[in-house]
Amino acid sequence: MHAGSHFKLLEALIWTRRDLYKFALIASIATVAYEVLDFKWISIPWIPVTLIGTAVAFLIGFKNNATYDRLWEARKIWGAIVNASRTWGVTARDFVTNDFGNSDLTKEEIHSIHKRLIYRHIAWLAALRHQLRQTKPWENMNQRRNEEYRRRFSVREHDVSLESEMIDLLSDSDLKYVLAKKNRATHILSLQSADLKHLRSKDLIDDFRHVKLQGMIEEFYTEQGKCERIKNFPYPRQFATLNRYFVWLFLLLLPLGMIAEFEKLGNILIWMNIPFSMLVSWVFYTMDKIGEVSENPFQGGANDIPITNLSRTIEIDLREMLDESDIPAPTEAENQILM
Repeated sequence: MHAGSHFKLLEALIWTRRDLYKFALIASIATVAYEVLDFKWISIPWIPVTLIGTAVAFLIGFKNNATYDRLWEARKIWGAIVNASRTWGVTARDFVTNDFGNSDLTKEEIHSIHKRLIYRHIAWLAALRHQLRQTKPWENMNQRRNEEYRRRFSVREHDVSLESEMIDLLSDSDLKYVLAKKNRATHILSLQSADLKHLRSKDLIDDFRHVKLQGMIEEFYTEQGKCERIKNFPYPRQFATLNRYFVWLFLLLLPLGMIAEFEKLGNILIWMNIPFSMLVSWVFYTMDKIGEVSENPFQGGANDIPITNLSRTIEIDLREMLDESDIPAPTEAENQILM
């Protein structure tokens, strides 16, 4: 997520500079062929071009609305995870007690149970993040423009292994169990459920508290499933593919339709067809690319949901609920990009 006021114009131009080279080449070939080689027949009427341009504008608008919905839904999901995680921390701390008089556990032993439940939840956040950062074939971070911009910031889940993040959060047996599974976040929550069952058998929580805590695990499963739905189901490929074809059709026809319009202004001004074709092409193509980079809000791009930052915020809150003093620092934006 960009944490500044806006992307600078120079950043946008650098990000799209290869496209500008293509637009300049297309417009130059059309103009030189028309004016220098006297291929007057390549000129086409302006009205068909405008009709195609109008259709393309609608398609780009539809795509951007749809991809923004994916992005905003992802942000709402993680907002719900933040709220539910705080509730889990305070509920686990206050519900697991010696109030029922059936246990002789010391205050320190009760605190260790609180710590186990809360640390395991922090491990769940780490596992979920790592699963969401895995690369899918339809994602676009492998494009040269995005790989180049990616060098301006780091993605923790790409640089640090999940095992190293969980080693201080889970017991050895829990860590071994989780790492042996494919969907590790799912099985961390299953460990939480088994732990709650054990606590109920020891009368450290009553039926009401057990149901309440179990309901929160169900909520975490629900939010995890929503994340997986966005991650594992791409923006429909038929829309993405045909949209690209239609955009390029318009960009190829654009200088051929504009050239006759500039000829009406005079023979010298016909060369203005090149910069103006580049400008219009840049606007349409960049708007299409804006929608494309919003399709996959967990892929680790500059416009993604900052799930690493949100997880760290949750971790700080949960550790403070345990009255710990060794609290990790909040994540900072790197070149105004917050991950």
